[in-house]
Amino acid sequence: MTGQASSALNAPIAITLGDPAGIGPEIIAKAFREQPDATRGAFVAGDVATMRLASQALAQPGRPAWPVAEIGQIAEAAAVPPGCIPVLQVVAPTDSIVPGRISAEAGRVAGECVVWAARAALKGDIAAIVTAPLHKEALAAAGFPYPGHTELLQAEAAAHAGIALDGMPVRMMLANDELRTVLVSIHMSLRDAIAAVSFAGVLETLRITHRALHRVLGRAPRIGVAGLNPHAGEGGLFGSEERDIIAPAIEAARAEGIDADGPHAPDTVFMRARDKAGVPGSGEFDVVIAMYHDQGLIPVKYLGVEKGVNVTLGLPLVRTSPDHGTAFDIAGTGRADASSLVEALRMARKLSGR
Repeated sequence: MTGQASSALNAPIAITLGDPAGIGPEIIAKAFREQPDATRGAFVAGDVATMRLASQALAQPGRPAWPVAEIGQIAEAAAVPPGCIPVLQVVAPTDSIVPGRISAEAGRVAGECVVWAARAALKGDIAAIVTAPLHKEALAAAGFPYPGHTELLQAEAAAHAGIALDGMPVRMMLANDELRTVLVSIHMSLRDAIAAVSFAGVLETLRITHRALHRVLGRAPRIGVAGLNPHAGEGGLFGSEERDIIAPAIEAARAEGIDADGPHAPDTVFMRARDKAGVPGSGEFDVVIAMYHDQGLIPVKYLGVEKGVNVTLGLPLVRTSPDHGTAFDIAGTGRADASSLVEALRMARKLSGR
């Protein structure tokens, strides 16, 4: 979300296929069919045969499948006529994927699509990446040493910049039209996440959030910070992290001009930040810093998975995604909802200036 190259401002948006055994191909096909404005200027980085099967599976009497147009290079996406799904073949073709089944082959396809898109974005060939869901177990089975999209993209960005991984700090933001939350830690066990609540980690999260949202809002964001413990520690009665770690990090951020406030009780701070009646900016805070994954994601997802968008902050590229997973239980049934993917496309367009 930082510093998209000017050469990419008029470039298309790439949608990565996701796990081909999940709902990714289906929701991509639905988005192109049902939301042409949102998919304008976008193409699929993936596997042509998989997208054809997904589109055909959605065909109904009187509503034929949308044709898939194979493109040979990125620039051809703009010339694909309305009513077609442009797909660039960026992986070795596959014909062994079973819907709803975890496999190393599906993980390979999903992972290679993301790597291709990351490198294209870092070169300025595409304006943004919208990632359809992948399955972490399948990704691991394929030999990718990353727990998810965020860490894979972080590694690609660091390698492109020629710096160590810890020199490219990133954070995950989940947002909808009522609430934004940014996480101090992402994919790790709860035990490890608690240990990861450090002065440096909280301060870095505040800095990344401030920079990213300042660009989006055009002003300094009002940042609310959740505590780790019940009642934000209750003065040390229920834990000392607020007193010893979180509050000092907030004070350090405020000394840098960051509008941060807290730590607040985690069971109420999200309600205080939520925009009222859909009026942007009507909440007490523009964003809440959460100390670990589920603390921050549960409130946003409760408000509606179909509205949520995942944004990676701190990267030298724009990346968004739906806030749901591969939904193997309904893959191939035609029941998947494309709304979150559509919102991710709209967010990517806004962040990239497309």
